[in-house]
Amino acid sequence: MKAHITLAAPAPSPAAASPRPVSSVAAPAQTAAPKAAPQPSAQAGGHGLTIDMLERMLEQQPKDPNVWSALGALLRQAGKPEAAIACQRRALEIDQRHVGAWTNLGNVLGDVERYDEAIAAQEHAVVLSGGNANLLSNLVVALRHGCRFDRALEILDAALRARPGDPNLLWDRALTLLQVGRYAEGFRDYDSRLSLPSYQNRIADGPMWDGGPLNGKTILLTTEQGFGDVLLTARYVPLVKARGGRVLLECHPELQRLLSGLEGIDGFVRAGTAYPAYDVHCPLMSLPHRLGTTIDTVPPPTRLSVPAEAREKAARLVPGPDGTVKVGIIWSGRVTFKDNARRATTLSRFLRFLDVPKVRLYSIQKGPPEAELETLGTSTLITPLGPHFNDFADTAAVLERLDLVIMTDSSVAHLAGSLGRPVWNLLQFMPYWVYGDKGDTTPWYPSMRLFRQTTPGDWDSVFAAAEQALRQVVALKT
Repeated sequence: MKAHITLAAPAPSPAAASPRPVSSVAAPAQTAAPKAAPQPSAQAGGHGLTIDMLERMLEQQPKDPNVWSALGALLRQAGKPEAAIACQRRALEIDQRHVGAWTNLGNVLGDVERYDEAIAAQEHAVVLSGGNANLLSNLVVALRHGCRFDRALEILDAALRARPGDPNLLWDRALTLLQVGRYAEGFRDYDSRLSLPSYQNRIADGPMWDGGPLNGKTILLTTEQGFGDVLLTARYVPLVKARGGRVLLECHPELQRLLSGLEGIDGFVRAGTAYPAYDVHCPLMSLPHRLGTTIDTVPPPTRLSVPAEAREKAARLVPGPDGTVKVGIIWSGRVTFKDNARRATTLSRFLRFLDVPKVRLYSIQKGPPEAELETLGTSTLITPLGPHFNDFADTAAVLERLDLVIMTDSSVAHLAGSLGRPVWNLLQFMPYWVYGDKGDTTPWYPSMRLFRQTTPGDWDSVFAAAEQALRQVVALKT
C-alpha cells in the first residue's frame, strides 16, 4: 500500500517483498487545519515530489509544517531516521496540533526502537484526531513493538466494537493475540490478512477449505510469506492428508528437495506457475486455524528429507568429530524483509565466540550480509559455507554435522528447529509471534533455545548471555 506521507503514514510500511504481512492501514484525511500541503505518496517521487523539491519549497515556505512533515516522511523512507525525527520535530514546533506530524514522528521513533516516545507521539495523534481509526492502528503497532500487548488489545477491542469486521484491526488483533499465546483467538482472525491491500501473495480462485473431511477431493496448499513460514507449517501437511484427499503443495524450488519426502504430499506445484485443477484451496498459514491449533496442541515438526548427495557435500565441508565444538552462525535474515533491521545484527558481535576454547565457527549466512566476512581479513577463523549452498537441502545437511547453531532469527532457525538440531535464537525486543512474549522456549521447536532482548536494541546483554551458555556447553563436551 502506498500511504500519503504528509498525512499519517502507516507504521510500518510493507516492503515490496515482505516475507510475512505487516500491519498496514490507509492514510486518513488531513485532520489538522486545512493548508496547501504537498501530498507525496510513501514512494519518493510519488506525485512528482522528491526530497530536493521539498527542500526548495521550504526556502519559500519555511514555516509550513506540512512541508516539514512531508520531508521527514521521505527521509524516513530513505533510511535517514534521525533527520526524519528532526523534521517532524520542526513541524511540531510550528504547529503543536499537527496530527500528521505526530503520527509520522511516532512511526520513525518506532523504527529506531524508541518505543516509549513512539507510543506517546501516537497517543497525541489519536487524541488530536478525535480517535481516528487509522491512527489507532498506528498506535497499536507502536504498543505491540513496545511489548504492551494488554493495552494494545484493549484499544483493538474498543475499535472493533465501532468497526466490526475491519480487516486492518482484525489483523493487528490476530498478531497481538498470537504474541501472548492466545492461539485459538489469534488464528481465528488470521485470515483477515487476505483482505489487506498490503497482502502481496496471490490468492487461488474457488472455495477455501474449511477444515472438514475432503472425501477424495484435491486440495491445493498455497505458499505465502517467507521460507521460514513454509517450514513452520509443513507439520500440518500430514494432518491435511488425513482428511482423506489428494494434496498438492505450491513450493519454491529452494525448498522442494527438502520437502520431497514430506508425508502426505501427492504432488508439487512450482511457485508462481499456473495452478492445476483442484477442488478446494488453503494458504499454508491458514492451516493452524483450520486444524484447531492451541498453544497446548501445536503439532511437532514433521520429517524433512535430506538427500544423500547433500550429505556427501556436507561431509566435504564440515569435518567429523575432532575434539572441537562446531558452531554455525547467521547474523541476518533476508535484507528485503521490512523488519530485518530489528531482528538482524552484525557479524562482529559473533566474534566473541572465538574467545571460547575449542569452538570453531562456520558461517551459514546467505545473501548480501556474507560480504561482512571479508572484513575479517582471513577466512581461517570463520569457515564460509554459504557459497556452497544451492538450496535448503544443502543447508540442512550441514546443520546435521554442526553441534550448535547460534543466530538471529531467519528461515534457518525454522529449518534447524524442524530438523531437531540444537539452535540458539537471538531475538529482538518484540520477536515473531512464534517465539511468544516471554521465556526461553517455544512450543513450535523443542530443540530451540531463545535469548531475548530485555531492552529494545540491546544486543550486548543477549550476546553476553549466549557466550556464557556456550562456555558451559563446551565445558561439558570437553
